[in-house]
Amino acid sequence: MRIGVDIDGVLNDVGLFELEYGSKFYIKNTDKHLINPNGDGSYMIFNGTIEEDNKFWSRAIYQFIKYPARNFAAEVLRILKNKGIEIYIVTARTSDLSYCDITPIKMKKIVKRWLKKYHITYDRIIWTGKEKVTACLENHIDIMIDDSPRHIIALSKHIPVICYDTKYNQMCNGDNIIRCFTWYDILDKIYQYIKYS
Repeated sequence: MRIGVDIDGVLNDVGLFELEYGSKFYIKNTDKHLINPNGDGSYMIFNGTIEEDNKFWSRAIYQFIKYPARNFAAEVLRILKNKGIEIYIVTARTSDLSYCDITPIKMKKIVKRWLKKYHITYDRIIWTGKEKVTACLENHIDIMIDDSPRHIIALSKHIPVICYDTKYNQMCNGDNIIRCFTWYDILDKIYQYIKYS
């Protein structure tokens, strides 16, 4: 079995980061305020313009790349790996870095160091663009773990998706979508999936 794992929002809590760091940036530097804590992305949370959001991320990215992994993510992935399951990190982290001076090559190194620092076990990293379906199908991913509504909905038409519960993905329901709330909940649901497949 092969499991795909997203980074931002799954291995880390990008939603909390955007709320906390976004609040500081938007309140100090713009006339914008927190208007939608359930928004998918800082620009939706604060009703920011593309220019404002790029300015936010041009500063925040240097804190975000150090943001810690979620509790028990490494532990659960190690358990799954020890059960013979292949772990593929599937990330769009390098797809658009136009807002900062980090190159895709440098970002790949940063991501690999972050994964090592937080003891994240994996077999391979797949660097994708804005769309993940093709990468998952070409690499024979059996189940994908993601938080992005766009990816969850698109992927669920082809493979089962574990939806890591966030405020911004509550509308993601339906066939092939398995909602999970913690990393040990993910482990439990994967065991159930294997048992009944």
